[in-house]
Amino acid sequence: MSATHSVNAPHRNRWMLPLALVTAAIMMVGWFPASALWHQQAQLNATANEIKAVQRQEAILTNEKKTDDTKAAATQLARAQYQLVNPGQSLIQVLPGDSNGQVSANSVDPGFQPLVSPSSAAPSTATSSTSTSTTRHPSSGFISRLERTLEFWR
Repeated sequence: MSATHSVNAPHRNRWMLPLALVTAAIMMVGWFPASALWHQQAQLNATANEIKAVQRQEAILTNEKKTDDTKAAATQLARAQYQLVNPGQSLIQVLPGDSNGQVSANSVDPGFQPLVSPSSAAPSTATSSTSTSTTRHPSSGFISRLERTLEFWR
């Protein structure tokens, strides 16, 4: 009986090795975080690309800063973007006209004009006195004042 037992022992060991390999493969597939690693690598690549883009923008801005560091470039930038002039100079803007040389209705619109600083704007007294003198009514009673106030309803 010992001869039979010794013959079956190597045969029993032959199927244990493939069974162990299959079990190890199933465990690797089941618990190995391949998809998580794949997503993390994709995120790392995207972040690296963003960093490279920011570095390119930084290099462009650094070169632009070097060119704008000169006084002439700063003066040109102040004139072009902020409509500033040197002391003693005045800014004159020429409005575009249409093909007949006439000023178009859109260019006269004050909504398209740049803002004026309050210190340089003087109140015009001529227009306010003429507008008030033409709209005065002889009666100054409550009813006439109410009519003038609600006149826009007509």
